[in-house]
Amino acid sequence: MGNLVRFDWAMKKLLRSKANFGVLEGFLSELLCEDITILEILESESNREHEEDKFNRVDLLIRDSHGALVIIEVQTTNEPDYLLRMLYATSKVITEHIALGDEYRNVKKTISVNIVYFDLGQGDDYLYHGKTTFYGMHSGNELLLNDRQRLFYQRDSIHQLYPEYYIIKVNQFDDVAKSSFDEWIYFLKHEEIKDSFSAKGLKEARQIFDVMRLPKTERAEYEGFQEALRSKASQIKGNYDMGKIEGRVEGRAEGLAEGLEKGREEGRTEALQEALQRMIKGGVPEEEARRLLGL
Repeated sequence: MGNLVRFDWAMKKLLRSKANFGVLEGFLSELLCEDITILEILESESNREHEEDKFNRVDLLIRDSHGALVIIEVQTTNEPDYLLRMLYATSKVITEHIALGDEYRNVKKTISVNIVYFDLGQGDDYLYHGKTTFYGMHSGNELLLNDRQRLFYQRDSIHQLYPEYYIIKVNQFDDVAKSSFDEWIYFLKHEEIKDSFSAKGLKEARQIFDVMRLPKTERAEYEGFQEALRSKASQIKGNYDMGKIEGRVEGRAEGLAEGLEKGREEGRTEALQEALQRMIKGGVPEEEARRLLGL
């Protein structure tokens, strides 16, 4: 159970940082099969309007670049009424994110992602997707949007207007990663990322969890080391920017803009290469050093 607690803690605490959005973006992109960009993490515990109302607690609530609201829940213990909890949380989020007097067209698309470590329902799959569709009672045909409605709603199908639910039954996974999203499931189950895995966000996740596993003192030293690298990179970039400004002023004064531009570029390249070599000699991995210097 220790592994699950660490992952649960990371999702709720560590991934709230803007710097770590790449992990969540990768996970959601693989799950939803489209590139997801997170704009913000919203407040995850709502106020009650009345004393008898329930608090709406969700682990993570985000808004993506499409304007959709995505709920992410990580549940490690069995809850008999969890399916209704999913419904309540989604309904509450929808009503809380439309203002009084708004048109119903402003109802936000909401996606509920549930990562559960117990047997929720009866089924032999580890990934379930639920959406709302309407079928004729007599014809059996699906109810579709007409051309005017597609233009009005900016959607192609009715189910895109309604909440969607994903249930990931982690313990049901057979440990055979057949797709990039399966690599995420393997990680959620075993807290291990194989070298062959290439799913979006997993590389960042490995770095984060490697730091989390460090003892407290070593983690503090590592974070201090990272801060020193950022400071050094910022100083180098600042010096470069100042040199570029000074060079531009001198170039205008002397009427040698073209030659100066070439010289500045050569000087920038030389300075960055020198900084890169110094950082590598100082023990910084080359890939990390290049990222910090913007190479």
